[in-house]
Formats: sequence, C-alpha cells, structure tokens
Amino acid sequence: MELRKTETYSVQQLILEKKSKKKMNMEKVIPKLLFLTAAISVFTTIGIILTLIFETFIFFDRVSIVEFFTEAKWLPFASVPSYGIMPLIVGTLKITVIAAVVAVPVGLATAIFLSEYASEKTRRIIKPILEVLAGIPTIVYGFFALTFVTPVLRDLFPFLDMFNALSPGIVVGIMIMPMIASLSEDALVSVPKSIREGAYALGATKLETTIKVVLPAAISGIVASIVLALSRAIGETMIVSVAGGSTPNMSMDVTSSIQTMTAYIVQVSSGDAGYGTTIYYSIYAVGMTLFVFTLVMNLLAQFISRKFREEY
Repeated sequence: MELRKTETYSVQQLILEKKSKKKMNMEKVIPKLLFLTAAISVFTTIGIILTLIFETFIFFDRVSIVEFFTEAKWLPFASVPSYGIMPLIVGTLKITVIAAVVAVPVGLATAIFLSEYASEKTRRIIKPILEVLAGIPTIVYGFFALTFVTPVLRDLFPFLDMFNALSPGIVVGIMIMPMIASLSEDALVSVPKSIREGAYALGATKLETTIKVVLPAAISGIVASIVLALSRAIGETMIVSVAGGSTPNMSMDVTSSIQTMTAYIVQVSSGDAGYGTTIYYSIYAVGMTLFVFTLVMNLLAQFISRKFREEY
C-alpha cells in the first residue's frame, strides 16, 4: 500500500511539475512574442518614414523647397512644370472643412442621443447601422457621390460642375460620421453615473446635465474622435479621386473641380509618370506633406485633450 501511495504521489508530482514548467515557459515566451509584435509595428512605421524622407530629399534636389511651398501653381505635366503644392493643400482643406461641417454636428448629436436618451432597444438597432456605414468601401462612397449626390446637387444648383468639392466633401462627412458617433458615444457612456446623479440632485434637467456636465467630462474622448475622423478625411483617396476631379486650384469655390493631395498621388501612381522622374518623386514630397499634416493634427488633439483634462 505504501509503495502504491508513493508511486501515485510521484506521478501526480511529475504532472504538476510538467504543468508548472509549461506555465513558466509560456510566461517567458508571451512577453517576447508581444515585444516582437510591438517591434514590428515600430520598425514598419520607421521604415515608412525613412522611405518618405529619402525620396523627398531626392525631389528637393531637383525642385526648390521654396518653390514647393510658395508657388501658387501645381502643373507637373506641363512643358514648363510648376511644383507649388498650395493648390493641393487648399483642395484637401476644402474637402476636410465640408466633411467636418457635415460630420461633427451629426456625429455628436447621434452620440448624445445614443448615450443619454435612447432606450436599449433603440441603441441595439442604431449601433449596427452605424457600424455598417463605417464598413462600406470608399470606392462605393465615391460612385455614390458621383452618380447620386452630384446630380441631386446640380438640380438644386445648376451652376455646379460635374466634378466639384461640395459633393465629395459631403460624402466624406457621411463616411466619417459613424466614427465620430461611435467613439464619442463610448466616451460619453464611460462618464460615471454618479456625476449625472449629482447634477440631477442639484436640480439640473437632463439636457443641462448632458451639455454642462457629461460633455465636458467626456471632452477628451470626443476631441480625439473628431481629430481621428478628420485625419481620415484628410487622407481620403477614392471619394475625392472619383467625384472631385483633377484640377488643382487655389480658389475657395466649392462648385468647381479640385484636386487633393491623395488624388494626385493616385493619378501619378496609376502610371502617368515613369520611375525616377521628377513627377515620380513628387508623390513622396506630397505624401510627406500629408504625413506632417496628420502628425500635427494628432499632436494638437493630444494637447487639447490634456488641456481639457486639467480644467475638468
């Protein structure tokens, strides 16, 4: 009997030791695997930035950086080419501003309704619809802008060109609206209920509580959602390529054809320029400008979020 007990104990001990060794091995492997995953992301980002920098330097060896940022004409395919990026920047900003005017009020209103006023049943219906909108391919949005939104706008405004800034701007706003609504709603829902109850106890109405208490408490998340959505609007490619046209100009007119930075990159990447030409390297200079725009916006978002956190 004693021998059997000893054998049983030793077998159980071996199994436990094997399991503990397995756990120890996993504990050692998992951190290394996670570090490797993080390192891949970091090195990929560094590789993209270095590629942009090196190719942009080649472009600025051929074109003056002063001309690039001060010239008011972007005519890379002309017999006497001109590489002033300002028309592309103006076109990009026009699309972004129109998208913001459409998406920010509607997205925030949707988020407030879902978090503060909607019943659970209503929330379960509206949330999936927003997620479907966010998942529609941008090329579909582009043809929607060209074949539906533009004809409707031209019925209202006959002077509107077939390719214009207004139609793609509105559709880009529709595209980024679910992102603002979803992320802002998450920020609003995360505000503790005790804050709302405290406002109600002081006699505040539901609207006053929402506007004066809940919104300020969630402002950092809301600002982050808006900046993230606008960054996507700045980098949007297919909608503006399909419905915006390819005419870079400095005009503030939203009824005429435009060209954005991303649309120009698509135009050149589709085979309009040979490898190693100045036009080819210009897409890296434009891409670097776009990258700086997005980086500045993200830094600004972090600053604003931190500032509001300190105040509230």
